[in-house]
Amino acid sequence: MGTTRRVLVFADSDNTFLAAQSFNRKLDWQKVRDYLADPKEGRELVEMVIYVGLPPAKEKFKEQRKSKENFVYWAKSSGFLVVAKEGKSKGEDYQTDVDVVMAMDAIELALEIRPDIVVLVTGDSDFAYLAEKLRRRGMRVEVASVEQSLGNELKNAANSVVDLVAVFDELPQHNENQNYHRIGHSNVFD
Repeated sequence: MGTTRRVLVFADSDNTFLAAQSFNRKLDWQKVRDYLADPKEGRELVEMVIYVGLPPAKEKFKEQRKSKENFVYWAKSSGFLVVAKEGKSKGEDYQTDVDVVMAMDAIELALEIRPDIVVLVTGDSDFAYLAEKLRRRGMRVEVASVEQSLGNELKNAANSVVDLVAVFDELPQHNENQNYHRIGHSNVFD
């Protein structure tokens, strides 16, 4: 048997949800986790951290917030480490800045735990500098996303890309009355 490599996973929940939604798929976090840290592939999961931006506790975001709170509860009870960040109103929408929290945690945890592989589950090019910083510390950095959602800067900063299409293709459709449509080659998260 080959060497077992320790894997630390950081996931941007909104980015990953949007990528799955672009394929009309219901996101199954357990299948994503098992795909990224498959023991049959010599990969041992150290931890998977999911970052969730919560809408502000205001009436207009009530349903959206409740849905995300339910997800946080489910994820924690399913063994995921969850970091939820309170959002702030910004016009008719809100902003959470989970990217900043995720990047800071990734540096801190990766330096403490010293995994062999850090997987960033996002396509957002804002994480390109994080990928480079971790690589300079001697860690292999993989980006897990789909081509349509993967920013070029992030793709170039990582050691490799793990295409989530194989996982998404196995997931049930979000809307049974609609076929999934890939976004094309536009990088919507640049």
